[in-house]
Amino acid sequence: MPRRHDPGRRQRIIDAAIRVVGRKGIAGLSHRSVAAEAEVPLGSTTYHFATLDELMVAALRQADEGFDRVIAARDGLTDPHTDLAGELAGAMGEWLGGDRAGVELEYELYLAALRRPVLRPVAAEWADRLAGLLARRTDPVTARALVALVDGICLQVLLTGTPYDPGYAREVLARVLAPGAPPPPPA
Repeated sequence: MPRRHDPGRRQRIIDAAIRVVGRKGIAGLSHRSVAAEAEVPLGSTTYHFATLDELMVAALRQADEGFDRVIAARDGLTDPHTDLAGELAGAMGEWLGGDRAGVELEYELYLAALRRPVLRPVAAEWADRLAGLLARRTDPVTARALVALVDGICLQVLLTGTPYDPGYAREVLARVLAPGAPPPPPA
């Protein structure tokens, strides 16, 4: 029997992996669970992704696109005439205020890199992209500090269930941008 040509199958498998992780967590991810979710033969998942790590890399890359879309839509992050702290706080608020399940999924895949070294370079890609963007407005060390702060604030919001506070985020981001300066007035 000839092979059926299905150019969208690889993408459906990645989408299915993201849905499985969203519903069952990383522990529920297997070639079998993804094949069932994607409604494809088990052999299709192993054909496109020989290992579960390869599938997780593809899923993490795709999941990272959510934050990237928010950042790409915010021209103020590169505009030298805007309030960088305010723009970054706004971007975090937009991302965290969007699809909560998608944000949680991104972080679950991101944190999976702690136990799966193959994911670490992919997990670092978003930080490198954001630091590169922010370094256009500040120095590379400060850009990295801002990325770490953004990551920490987002993780705390997700873990504690505390509502995102854009005023707080703007204030602490501004302190990193201007150490020793008095706190900015409330927005």
